[in-house]
Amino acid sequence: MAIVIVSCKLSFSFYYFLLLLIIIVSQAKAQQNFLYHFCINDNGNYTANSTYQNNLNILLSYLSTNTQINYGFYNFSHGQNTNKVYAIGLCRGDVKPDICRSCLNDARVLLTRLCPNQKEAIVWYDNCMLRYSNRSIFGIMEQFPRFYMSNVNNVTQADQFSLGNFDLITTLNEKAASSTDSRVKYATDNETDVSLNFITIYGLVQCTPDLSLRDCKRCLDAAYLEFQSCCNNKIGGRVFKPSCNIRYDTYLFYDRPLIVDTDETSQPQEKSKSSHTTTIAIVVPTVVVVLVLLTLIICICLRRNRHSMAGLNIEGEEEMTIAESLQFNFDIIRVATSDFSDSNKLGRGGFGIVYQGKLPNGQMIAVKRLSTNSDQGDVEFKNEVILVAKLQHRNLVRLLGFCLEGKERLLVYEFVPNKSLDYFIFDPTRKSQLNWEKRYTIIKGIARGILYLHEDSRLRIIHRDLKASNILLDDEMNPKISDFGLARLFVIGQTQGSTNRIVGTYGYMAPEYAMHGEFSVKSDVFSFGVLVLEIITAHKNSANICHGEDVEYLLTYAWRSWREGQAINIIDPSLSNFSVNEIMRCIHIGLLCIQENVVDRPTMASVALMLNSNSLALSIPSKPAYFMGGGIGRLPDMQQQVDNVSGTRSDESVNQISITDLYPR
Repeated sequence: MAIVIVSCKLSFSFYYFLLLLIIIVSQAKAQQNFLYHFCINDNGNYTANSTYQNNLNILLSYLSTNTQINYGFYNFSHGQNTNKVYAIGLCRGDVKPDICRSCLNDARVLLTRLCPNQKEAIVWYDNCMLRYSNRSIFGIMEQFPRFYMSNVNNVTQADQFSLGNFDLITTLNEKAASSTDSRVKYATDNETDVSLNFITIYGLVQCTPDLSLRDCKRCLDAAYLEFQSCCNNKIGGRVFKPSCNIRYDTYLFYDRPLIVDTDETSQPQEKSKSSHTTTIAIVVPTVVVVLVLLTLIICICLRRNRHSMAGLNIEGEEEMTIAESLQFNFDIIRVATSDFSDSNKLGRGGFGIVYQGKLPNGQMIAVKRLSTNSDQGDVEFKNEVILVAKLQHRNLVRLLGFCLEGKERLLVYEFVPNKSLDYFIFDPTRKSQLNWEKRYTIIKGIARGILYLHEDSRLRIIHRDLKASNILLDDEMNPKISDFGLARLFVIGQTQGSTNRIVGTYGYMAPEYAMHGEFSVKSDVFSFGVLVLEIITAHKNSANICHGEDVEYLLTYAWRSWREGQAINIIDPSLSNFSVNEIMRCIHIGLLCIQENVVDRPTMASVALMLNSNSLALSIPSKPAYFMGGGIGRLPDMQQQVDNVSGTRSDESVNQISITDLYPR
């Protein structure tokens, strides 16, 4: 659907405005109306990037390109054995093929987002239904899961209304089930009752065409019986099941079916003419009213959208598409976090507060809520939405979506249960939970994540705020890099950038960035080197180390100890049963990463190779840039810059935006 930019100014020409309204009216009919969904846990879950997920993505991608959905029914399977996926798509019998494909495409996007791990799920829209499973669902009549909807208005003559409704639906059930066309099991009709002041009842029934006559009839009959529990004495009701659906109401809610029965085409011309006249009499005034209302609604909505999206400042068609597909409803997040209750707080940072939440499908989430009274963070918010949405790697925290509601700006991430690296590594007691094997896995995982950002993703991204509190640990203590609020994107061929606004965390900043605002992939390499030494020593780089009468900081202490052949002295005393060669090699790699000269530092590709190949010879590291007090040694002009940052802790980001310490309960 083309994106039309509208301005509510009276200076628009009349014909342009009329054309615009015609486009809107013609497209409004194609807009999809999401009704309900189920994430079914009985058949298990799949993991990210698994064979099952890949088969599911391939299967569902057919929906947007398949040209065989001419009668509103789709069933395919893909894969082998336990990784085989089955899918069924069913559109209402009066829905045109292009609208059907559009609805099913919307359904696949929404359903995989609402049910990101379940092997079986189902979703209903007004125009279509989509379901998939890891078991065969073709030709099998299924009545669960189900849901109901009813009109809020009551009938005045319940017994007479029920009788007329029964006659209509019974007739339709027989007609749909006994359809001679194997491609569709769908029927609609209406009945006008004189005893009900000429009220007309409209009915619609439909089965998936792969059902037998008997199973279709059984499904529809059972669905009708459930009207008693959901829609008794209501003027309208709907029952949805995986294999069939049924609906009645007192207004015309369907169009003519795509496949016209011969009985309908043989009706007298007088009736057809009368029908057209009635339709015109109804439609013309309705269209006029709708056009007026649409004009008002467009102006109000666009004004509101311009205000809400201004904070995001999204540019480009691709970015807009990403933003629209990831946007959450504010009420869903509010309910998921128990109205942002204190009991759901995970942490607080410069960005605001982080909350734990639970979506309706049971998925746990972490929600970052931008402080409403803060003037900072708009640019960072845009970065995280656009950049992180494009990144998919097991060592990066996955962005699920975002929310904009008035002044509210929320980021919705996957929930990572085991807190952050600094929660363990710098605690005298908890650090013992990280033996060398786990720490080595964390080091290599961080390296893979940074390498992906620098080389392997579709973009080249400089994180600029790598630190222990931004490394989250999953349930198996695997690392996930988080907090991309300060990240910068490099265009193709770009190797270095510069800024007058120094952001990040002192202690992890490369000297060229802290002094001159120059950053590159080697800036992240420097931060990685600091992280490696912190993981090995369990000592913060920002805290001093007493060595006799001398006071040193971690980088210089580690380099001097290595030069004197005493590097084993810097290893965390709580570690035992570790490989001396492995840990000494990691110290050596860390020292190579923190060298003051940018050119001397290795790339992350080289670092990953060093970590995974013990036979690769390592060069001799030069003296690192070293830290003294709040500033960088041998760089006196930087000292004043640091002192001017009022009240900033050594582990805080300079702009007080990117401190997000996650402490799940």
